[in-house]
Amino acid sequence: MSTAHLIVTLVAIGANTFSGIAAITRFEPIMRVLTPAMQTAGVPLTWLVFPIGTLKLAGAAGLAIGLLGAPIVGTAAAAGLVLYFVCAAYSHIRVGDYSPTFFGAVGVFLPLAVASLALDG
Repeated sequence: MSTAHLIVTLVAIGANTFSGIAAITRFEPIMRVLTPAMQTAGVPLTWLVFPIGTLKLAGAAGLAIGLLGAPIVGTAAAAGLVLYFVCAAYSHIRVGDYSPTFFGAVGVFLPLAVASLALDG
């Protein structure tokens, strides 16, 4: 495992863990930005626990398991996070929502997932 892969994956784990917990607990500072973006994209707020928060936490857990010795789980988790954030970006693009939430997904979370997947191996 390369140092780059380790660092990128640890950052991806931290970012997705924070984001998943913030979604599940409806962390107020995050909700101020997230609520209008979700409403514009037509995503119900009830989805914050499942699937949104749950999938982010599952992805973070899978990346961690991959680092701890089950690389196939890490690869699957990285691929799943890439798919998740591509779908998230699409849901905003289709309604013309280019809010900070959109740029967070395509500018931070998606590149972290792609880098973790690309550096795996």
